[in-house]
Amino acid sequence: MILSTTHSLENKPAKDYLGVVTGETIIGANVFKDFFASITDIVGGRSGSYEKVLREAKEIAMKEMKERAQVLGADAIVGIDLDYETVGSGGMLMVTASGTAIKL
Repeated sequence: MILSTTHSLENKPAKDYLGVVTGETIIGANVFKDFFASITDIVGGRSGSYEKVLREAKEIAMKEMKERAQVLGADAIVGIDLDYETVGSGGMLMVTASGTAIKL
């Protein structure tokens, strides 16, 4: 399966557009990650624990979107967009992935 943020694939024209596919995940960052991230904020630097959570959430959303495209018989997903949002005040992170499933 080809995954692309562009709206078309060079030298691979779409034969059929199968529709929009999405993947979503909501993942929590625990109290310890919050605590160590606040220390990082004070002393500077990157928060490796939060970066790991972001990567994990993105991978889950992308995998879910890809699975939905496969059910439709897609060969590729184009125009992929990733959105990150916080949910509530409890440290929950929502990641959504969306794109257009196509047949090549």
